[in-house]
Amino acid sequence: MSRFRASHDWDLSPRQAIALQRELAQQVIREDDFGEVTRVAGVDVGFEDDNRITRAAIAVLDYPSLEPLEHAIARRPTTFPYIPGLLSFREIPTILDALNKLRQPPDLLLCDGQGLAHPRRLGIASHLGIITGLPSIGVGKTRLTGRHGPVPEHKGGWTPLLDGDEVIGAVLRSRQGVKPIYISLGHRIGLESAIDFVMGCITRYKLPETTRHAHRLASGPPA
Repeated sequence: MSRFRASHDWDLSPRQAIALQRELAQQVIREDDFGEVTRVAGVDVGFEDDNRITRAAIAVLDYPSLEPLEHAIARRPTTFPYIPGLLSFREIPTILDALNKLRQPPDLLLCDGQGLAHPRRLGIASHLGIITGLPSIGVGKTRLTGRHGPVPEHKGGWTPLLDGDEVIGAVLRSRQGVKPIYISLGHRIGLESAIDFVMGCITRYKLPETTRHAHRLASGPPA
């Protein structure tokens, strides 16, 4: 039996999907609401066969040692079009398949994408967090929305990502001398804790190890 499944339909028009995002955004818990974290999972999605097949990968690492524990890959036919701001409707069904293959659910999800830093405050990390009930963080390589000032040059330095007066994320210098990454809470975690966990998953690379492992599984040679 599947542990994780959506309570809503995926066969939606873009207009219906946007309306659902606005509704679900009201359910996002924007503060720490989690227990001990010993299993952190990277979540990433790639595509095969000219985007006709969605390939989702989950890489679970021990925390804080970052030793790999288990992983899962799932594939489904791609049914939702590529529309910026609605990527969760294209990707989450296959992510849920991968999550349901794990022997044990993770304590925290680090998603390749946005959480609160989204025009309707429901990026893929928030959407996935609400569906699964798991604490989640958005780790984006690029900015989807918002503005920010200069980012400190030292490793771990960050500046708020703002939409008007609202703090929707952080622009984080994960490694000195490289471009920053965009962190936002997904669900059941506050921004400062999200930053702390992301930095706890950084080694000598710009991206957290969770993302690096999941990306290899999602976009590498077919496994």
